[in-house]
Amino acid sequence: MTEAQLLEQVTELAKWLGLLVYHTRDSRRSQPGFPDLILAGRRGVIFAELKSATGQLSSHQHAWKWTLLASGQDWRLYQPADWESGLIYAELRAIA
Repeated sequence: MTEAQLLEQVTELAKWLGLLVYHTRDSRRSQPGFPDLILAGRRGVIFAELKSATGQLSSHQHAWKWTLLASGQDWRLYQPADWESGLIYAELRAIA
């Protein structure tokens, strides 16, 4: 599963669960490293970075990760294995 395919799957699931979904379509003009998705529901918000099975976080993505976590936000790295295991479904359902 590619990162683009994972993005499509997670986005569709989030919408099906009734979550608000934000994704910057063209990140070339955005701050580097900002998470791929913001998923918001009545019970919480998740900042999610999506990667293929072999994808690695950039230094800017690490900076966003640690800053969001330090401020008490839920930041997640989602990869295809997380989709296959049901982890993404469980976490999105928990905030819906």
